[in-house]
Amino acid sequence: MAKRMILMLGVTVVLLGGLGFMKFKQVEAAMQAGASFQPPPEAVTSIVAQRDQWAATMGVIGTMEAVHGVTVSADLPGVVERISFESGQSVSTGDVLVELDTRQERAQLASLEAQSELARVNYGRMQQLVNAGVISRMDYDQAASQQKATEANVAEIRATIARKTIRAPFSGILGIRKVNLGQYLAAGAPMVVLQSLNPIYVDFGVPQQTAAQVKVGSKLRVASEDLAGHGFTGRVTALDSVIDETTRNVQVQATLANPEGKLRPGMFVQVDVGVGAGRAAITLPASAISYAPYGDSVFVITDLKDPKGKTYRGVRQQFVKLEGSRGDQVAVISGVNPGDEVVTSGVFKLRNGAAVQVNNKVQPGNNPAPKPEDS
Repeated sequence: MAKRMILMLGVTVVLLGGLGFMKFKQVEAAMQAGASFQPPPEAVTSIVAQRDQWAATMGVIGTMEAVHGVTVSADLPGVVERISFESGQSVSTGDVLVELDTRQERAQLASLEAQSELARVNYGRMQQLVNAGVISRMDYDQAASQQKATEANVAEIRATIARKTIRAPFSGILGIRKVNLGQYLAAGAPMVVLQSLNPIYVDFGVPQQTAAQVKVGSKLRVASEDLAGHGFTGRVTALDSVIDETTRNVQVQATLANPEGKLRPGMFVQVDVGVGAGRAAITLPASAISYAPYGDSVFVITDLKDPKGKTYRGVRQQFVKLEGSRGDQVAVISGVNPGDEVVTSGVFKLRNGAAVQVNNKVQPGNNPAPKPEDS
């Protein structure tokens, strides 16, 4: 009985050992296969790097300002008798906006005109009498003075009536109406905002160390995220005479054409202003750049060798220094040489040494001034 148990135990040990050995060989074979496994090539697009002339620009934040902008108000008190505009309306220079009640002034004008007419007649009579020697020269001078005084009073009341008719001081776009019919307005009470939108100013600041490179007449480009696909160009027209003590920036003002009125005063915009002569740089699509906190890089396609010595098309990660961007492009000033084949899409799935397969049937945008179809 004991021998049979020992025999069965021995057989069991042999079977378990054989199974364990077989499993070990399977695991060893799987590990060897995994070590020699090469993932399939990643599909990417590419571009051959070329040197281009890159304009030296600086990107800053700007604010749109109207060339002419006022809050229209009455300089005399009165009751609103007539409103001749609608909110948001376009007006021309001299258009009537608001008329205040002038009935009292017109009644005074009628009285003063009658007095002026009487003074004119009296003056004519006095002139005849003084020539005939009937009256003294002093009486004649008093009549002349009275005539001039009444004429001045008439002119004053006419000016008062004219000042109660508020007109547009320049052509532009009106804002929201702030007065109502029959409302009493104190002197200086606001009625409506009037802004001239074409042309329009953009104000921005540049660091004092760069201010010397910004000249009157320098070209610039303005864009806004709210106006995708629309670019506006202009020229620097003025530089402030002082440097801000807090920011150490110099305020710059440029003038832009704005025929459609898309740019509005107070709008936040991106300004690219020229700061000197351009320089040569490698231009690549923005999608070719792999941005990271430790440095920006690109993937250069080249011939590599696997552990078995077999040559394949792979990528080499190359750190680069960027200068700026324009449209779909970025400027690379170091790290890439002309003639290098650079990956332009699919960089997020690559690593150093990864195998790639180039398919350039569809490529990312590479236009310095793109115009989206839905703009």
